[in-house]
Order: sequence, then C-alpha cells, then structure tokens
Amino acid sequence: MVDSGGAAAPDSDLTTFDTANCTQRSSISTQSNCSTSFSRLSFDLLPPSSPESISLKPHRSSDFAYSAILRRKTALTFHDFCLIRRIGAGDIGTVYLCRLRNDDNENAEEKLNPSCLYAMKVVDKNAVALKKKSQRAEMERRILKMLDHPFLPTLYAEFEASHFSCIVMEFCSGGDLHSLRHKFPHNRFPLTSARFYAAEVLVALEYLHMLGIIYRDLKPENVLVRSDGHIMLSDFDLSLCSDAIPAVQSSDSFHDTSFPSSTLQYSRTLSTPFSCFPNRVFRSRKVQTLQPNRLFVAEPVSARSCSFVGTHEYVSPEVAAGGSHGNAVDWWSFGVFIYELIYGRTPYAAQSNEATLRNIIKKPLRFPTATPSSALEQHARNLISGLLHKDPGQRLGSKRGAADVKKHPFFKGLNMALIRMLTPPQVPGLKRPKTTSWRTNDDSNNHLITNSSNRQYSMASFDYFF
Repeated sequence: MVDSGGAAAPDSDLTTFDTANCTQRSSISTQSNCSTSFSRLSFDLLPPSSPESISLKPHRSSDFAYSAILRRKTALTFHDFCLIRRIGAGDIGTVYLCRLRNDDNENAEEKLNPSCLYAMKVVDKNAVALKKKSQRAEMERRILKMLDHPFLPTLYAEFEASHFSCIVMEFCSGGDLHSLRHKFPHNRFPLTSARFYAAEVLVALEYLHMLGIIYRDLKPENVLVRSDGHIMLSDFDLSLCSDAIPAVQSSDSFHDTSFPSSTLQYSRTLSTPFSCFPNRVFRSRKVQTLQPNRLFVAEPVSARSCSFVGTHEYVSPEVAAGGSHGNAVDWWSFGVFIYELIYGRTPYAAQSNEATLRNIIKKPLRFPTATPSSALEQHARNLISGLLHKDPGQRLGSKRGAADVKKHPFFKGLNMALIRMLTPPQVPGLKRPKTTSWRTNDDSNNHLITNSSNRQYSMASFDYFF
C-alpha cells in the first residue's frame, strides 16, 4: 500500500489502492458508500497504451515534464512511474504524486527539476460502475484529450492496470485558490489579485466554451496554482459536451460603453461563418481597418441539460429550481467565484444546503458594504451584478460568452491575449512541491461544507443525471 507520506513504491508492488476515505460527508449523491479496498494488481498481461494515443500539445513544447514523456521510445505503462505519495482520494478515483522512473535518455537537468512531477489519477472501473458513475470518469477522460491550453490540464499518458484506469496529468505545486485565499487578511484577495485570477479563469472558460464544453463546477477549490503562479482549471467529470459554432459578430450589437447597469441590452447581431484565414484577410491592412469592431464569438448557446449537478453555493437559479440549463450556468458561477475572491464568502450561503438553494432562487444580490471603496470595486460589483442575473437569458455572457465579459471595465488594461506573460500576484517557491495540488472533484467530496462566511473546507459537488 502506498503511504500518503512515504517514498515511492517499489517496482510493481502497489499492493492496495485504498479508497476507504472517499465517503461523501456533505454532498448529494445517490450512493455514498465507497469504502472498498482492492488487493494486489497484476500488470503483466496488460497491453500498453500506444504513444500515438496522446496527441501533441504545442503549449507544452517547452515543458520539462512533457518533454520527458515524449522522449520515451516505448508506450508508457504503470511500471514507468514511481508513486511518491497520495495527494487526493474521492468518489471516483485516487490521485498520486509520481515521477518517471530513471531512464538512460533522461538528462541530469530533468532528473533534478521539480517540474518533472506528475499527478496520476487512478479510477477503479468496477467501483465506479457500481455507483453508476462511469459516465463521469469517461467524460473527464474525453475532455482531457481535447485540451491544449496554458490554463487547462495536460493529459500526458493513459493506460489500464487490471480493472483500474490510470491517467497521468500535470502536477501543480501551488495548491488551489481556496487555500491560497485563506492566507490573506479576512480570507480575501486584494482587488488586483482577484482581477488577475478572474481574467485567467475567463480565458480558460472562453476556450472551453469554444470547444462546446460547459464546465459546470467552477469554484476556488477547482482552480489550481502552477509553480509559476498561473492558474489551471481542474475536474471535468461534471462537464457537459455540446457544440459551439464559431462566428464573427459586430460589436455594435453590444449596446454599452460604460456598463451603467447590471442589465445588458442587445439590439442586433450580425453573424458570418468564421474561418481562421478568410480570403487571406491578414495580408491586407486595408481589410483589417475596415471592420475594427468585429468580435470572435464561440459560445455553446444551444446546449441544454436537465442534470442537477454542481456545488450548492455555486449553482445557478435555473439549476437550483430543478429546471434545464445551458451555457449561462458557467457565467453565474463565474460571478459567484469573483464575489468569493473579493469578499471572502459566497453571496447566497446559508446554514443548510436547502436554505442556500432557496437564497439563490429568491434572495436579491447584496454586497457587504453599501458603497464600494474604490472605482475598481465599483466595476467589480457591476460585473458581478451582470453575471448574477437570475434570468439566464439576461445574464452577462449568456449570448456571446467571453466576448462580452472581457469588454467589462473591470478588466480594462489587461491584455487577455498576453496575460500568461504577466507576473502573477503569488508565485509559489520551488521548495514547495507539496501534495496540496491536483485536486479533483472527488477530493472535494472528502471535506465538509460549513457556513461559507467562515468556510475552511472545500465544498463538495453533487450530481443527479437524468
């Protein structure tokens, strides 16, 4: 058995995957008993995964960990990794910190580089099937294969081990925004820090929606911090895959210059089919200057689902009321996310989950103080008000997604296209490759939900699929 605080396991001697600690204490689920222990695994007769099964990731081209994976000449199996310690256990899987075993082609820099650590998520397919949650595990695997973005996880390898499914992903040494927030006075970030993290999350959501993926579980616990201080979204087992049709639209349809109210007005929308290089448009400066008010829009506006999924304090009114929902749920949770980063709590939290859901449906949005302390906070409140519109059809982002949200004055002065080049507010030291990272949705199920005004534990997600 792998000790959570011990060293790497010996070759092929992972005798037990222990999921006894994954009982759901506060989440809503049809099954909560997952205290099952599994005996010795046999890896000898399992065919290795093909190296071609993992697509190239251009955004990871300069990453030591990714380069080390690509340098392996043969397909990766469980034997190629040393497990260091367990870093998370939950409802559908257990996550281990690991590294590649020594390889003759591995250079000295990679052997000593703390960036060459990985997170291996191990899913017991039999246990997941018994709990009728195989769909969740498969959805996460499917989505991870699609992603190639600086603020989203990288799938390095996948393989089978007996009745266990293993996926190797990027490891984040900086913890998550929930734990980082508690290191600041009053458990809240400075406004400039909150704006930076919100902007990076916004860019990640834009990419997901462009792929037709509705995230559905945004919260600080699921926003990890890399060693360079930039963020990475995690946990995609509750996500919804749909379709998004990219288009170029006129920004004139966005009737706004200063966001004077939280209700957004749209007059007309002009759409044209989008192509990355339409008619060699980038060769003509004249063509570029003819239409300076065009916006790229790729939002899954037609996606619908009746599943009751999410985290209580972050679900939208349409989900809390038991109705169908679409892409607008992500923009609601984005508003709650910004509120919590700035004010240290969520806006509708109550003593019980049921009371929280009632507040989400009926309670008007209120801020801790009557007046903002600065112009930036005023912009933040205006943005939050637009995102937390109870009518999903009037919610900021529901029609044109990030294209509209990025125009808000709260983000004025931030170059979204180059935000990864900025210095983050907090850069974790390299002496902290601890195990407070790669949190999965499953990990959060191990923690209590308390009153969010003084919440010190992660909120648990729930799921009802119909």
